[in-house]
Amino acid sequence: MKTLGIVLVIIGIVMIVFRTINFTTEKKVADVGPIEINKKEEKSVNWPLYAGIIVTAAGVIVLVSSGKSKA
Repeated sequence: MKTLGIVLVIIGIVMIVFRTINFTTEKKVADVGPIEINKKEEKSVNWPLYAGIIVTAAGVIVLVSSGKSKA
């Protein structure tokens, strides 16, 4: 469980620092014999700041709860 908590904390911090991911996709528009026409589209994925905070908090909760010993 500690590993899951650490992973969640790291992902949450990355989500807070990098709030947008941009990438390019390439679609084939036409393929006529030896001629091929492609279209490049730039896309982005955005998430709100509170999503990163929630993931980080969940990771901290998992770390704290896994650190307690069961008696």
